[in-house]
Amino acid sequence: MSEPLAERMRPRSLDDYVGQQHLVGEGAVLRKMIDSGRISSFILWGPPGVGKTTLAQIIANKLDTPFYTLSAVTSGVKDVRDVIEKAKSSRFFSQASPILFIDEIHRFSKSQQDSLLGAVERGVVTLIGATTENPSFEVIRPLLSRCQLYVLKSLEKADLMKLLQRAITEDVELSKRQIELKETGALLRYSGGDARKLLNILELVVESEMDRKVVISDELVEKRLQQNPLAYDKDGEMHYDIISAFIKSIRGSDPDAALYWMARMIEGGEDPQFIARRLVISASEDIGLANPNALLLANAAFDAVMKIGWPEGRIPLAEAAVYLATSPKSNSAYMGIAEALSEVKQTGNLPVPLHLRNAPTSLMKELGYSDGYKYSHDFPGHFVEQQYLPDELVKARFWHAQHSPSEEKLYQNMLRCWGERFKEE
Repeated sequence: MSEPLAERMRPRSLDDYVGQQHLVGEGAVLRKMIDSGRISSFILWGPPGVGKTTLAQIIANKLDTPFYTLSAVTSGVKDVRDVIEKAKSSRFFSQASPILFIDEIHRFSKSQQDSLLGAVERGVVTLIGATTENPSFEVIRPLLSRCQLYVLKSLEKADLMKLLQRAITEDVELSKRQIELKETGALLRYSGGDARKLLNILELVVESEMDRKVVISDELVEKRLQQNPLAYDKDGEMHYDIISAFIKSIRGSDPDAALYWMARMIEGGEDPQFIARRLVISASEDIGLANPNALLLANAAFDAVMKIGWPEGRIPLAEAAVYLATSPKSNSAYMGIAEALSEVKQTGNLPVPLHLRNAPTSLMKELGYSDGYKYSHDFPGHFVEQQYLPDELVKARFWHAQHSPSEEKLYQNMLRCWGERFKEE
């Protein structure tokens, strides 16, 4: 076959595009933009195989404007500048800005992103970036502020089933075979919401069968994948499954498992910054106030990796992973901010009590701003009881201590300060 099944099945229009209806469905924001023929710069963020590159190619087919593509893996600053120069030249023939699509933009260095900034600001190019990583970490703030951010979701079961049916009935090669989808559980499970992975697995299973008729079952899929472990996942590593196992091992206080899954990521060529970021997140989310030093150590490991590089960077990462796994656990801060955000969404912008407001002008002072505020340091123990929440939430509680030895000290201090308010039932 000249092309893989996933490439042969790549949609050429929005009508064939599967999933992401919150972005490309009727009346959705990207659909309106594409149909209007004029788009502004944006970044597509989502897991692999959910249609980021496909969406960019559909836009290229739909709009009558020059379209340039760069891969952040293989392109340098010179390549960026060359494309910008070409875009300037082609702008003469088109009213709309040429489009520059950068796949895996999270792999662009700061200098590469800086070289883009001026062209995006001046409208020389309209930027479409695609990334599997959080742009807040990977894209420089000036560039991110000039782009809309659209989040793509893992494909749902219905989307994946639609792809399977389309592949076995419409693909030029598979339609020659008699393919029966007797069971699809293993196909869907191994694909993990990744359309490209799903089609790769389907193609592998079908090609491994010599008969014209192929009955797809869970047993057949599992058998073929065990025989060809590299065929269904980039570099043989199930990226999102492995990182999930890694984080859950830390959360579950198993340092051996944490080191094993880290070794799997390292051996699979995972970006060390990706591992380091997950350690920082785990230190905050899972260890939290039970051992505040965990966040300091995770941050230090991140800095060490950035300074000393690879392969020595594996040592501070391993040190942090073991420390986090063996630390006591608390998610009280994580749960607290979740409860507070939920309250804000329900109650909206409640007014700040007058005594807590800033009063930089005489008019504000006359209106009562800051009037009655008690400065904590003027009182014994650096504490005085007063209201800090809006009137409507005066009795609300968001942080609930989880009573590890370290957190118990914080809880006891709150009991000394606030008494009954902090007593847990």
